[in-house]
Amino acid sequence: MGEFGIADFKDFRGLDIRVGEIISANDLENARNPAYVLQIDFGAEIGVLKSSAQITSLYKKSEVVGKQVVAVVNFEPKQIGSVMSECLVLGAMQEHGVVLLTPDQRVEKGSKIG
Repeated sequence: MGEFGIADFKDFRGLDIRVGEIISANDLENARNPAYVLQIDFGAEIGVLKSSAQITSLYKKSEVVGKQVVAVVNFEPKQIGSVMSECLVLGAMQEHGVVLLTPDQRVEKGSKIG
């Protein structure tokens, strides 16, 4: 399998991956790499979580508000600059930037991926 190891299915099952809706996007002040601080609503069960996302090369703040995204919601919070990131938004790493993973139809906030 090349340079990548084989993951156990149990490892995947341990991730809580959900769909949330971005409700605000602001510049991450004093960031080494340009990024937004996203507030993402995952519905009543999880609520609103913050995430730092380096998506500024492909997305304007106004374009991401209202967008549904896929994120891991059960990682330990991580300090990124001045923000405590509470979830990890998933995206496809491209040469020209990160393309957000989104459902191709609107789904209920907090929907599980798996």
